[in-house]
Amino acid sequence: MRTTVRPIQWPTFLINLVFIITSLGIVLPFLLVVSVSFTDEKSILNHGYQFIPEVFSLAGYQVIFEAPIVLLRAYGVTTLITVVGTTLSLLLTAMTGYVISRSDYRYNRIATFYIFFTMLFSGGLVPFYILITQYLHLKDSIWALIIPGLLNPFNIIVMRGFLSKIPTEIIESAKIDGAKEFRIFFTMILPLAKPALATLGLFISFSYWNEWFNALLFIDNHNLYTLQLLLVNVLSQIEFLLSQPEMMQALHISVADLPNLSARMGMAVLVAGPMLCIFPFFQRYFVKGLTVGSLKG
Repeated sequence: MRTTVRPIQWPTFLINLVFIITSLGIVLPFLLVVSVSFTDEKSILNHGYQFIPEVFSLAGYQVIFEAPIVLLRAYGVTTLITVVGTTLSLLLTAMTGYVISRSDYRYNRIATFYIFFTMLFSGGLVPFYILITQYLHLKDSIWALIIPGLLNPFNIIVMRGFLSKIPTEIIESAKIDGAKEFRIFFTMILPLAKPALATLGLFISFSYWNEWFNALLFIDNHNLYTLQLLLVNVLSQIEFLLSQPEMMQALHISVADLPNLSARMGMAVLVAGPMLCIFPFFQRYFVKGLTVGSLKG
């Protein structure tokens, strides 16, 4: 029995090759970070970064977990602002996008232009700081980390593009059956917008999880430090110790004894790990939510 050999489809092969190289470029650096976090500091200094640790060590994680309450508190703050911020942001984004997607809304074009304008031009850092601290009085408040990220013009435009694809006949038939606007929105529009909500929810949750700049500006209370701000402070303190050899000698600490590189990588793994676990649950909505929403974006 003769078997036919299919010719190689070079365009398909090249596309697959590009995606394989891109995937390796994303995965390999993270694997290297994980590997370095479990490597002995002296081994890193002698042999450099390696995918397989020359000498296995947990010294970096031991430094991080010397005060576990600090890390757990930062995890709690970051989880709280991620859950609350993502939920409120999705609700407000969906409501705003739905309103400006309705062709029968009188100020549709004006509202869309206003949102698009704010996407191109912002008020600047100084007015933003004065607004949060002097007018809203949110200094050292958890809301200073949540409120600034609630509405993003780009997310609203994407949501509007997705919701504008929903046939208006569905809304009209619901009105004929006696449904009011809030019932139409919560029982019909939101379930239909599940792909866009999942995609934008992933973006928004990433932005809240990686929050550090607003925390750096508005948070002085150590109990409200986010994970990213804690990571910045840990790295700054290690850099400070390494830049002060007299202090290192006074404390009887050598550079090799201080797990500088492995502690940095360990902190990076602990900060990024939870979001890497969440991503696969949103993946099936990711492409559909973006491509459909971009048609009229």
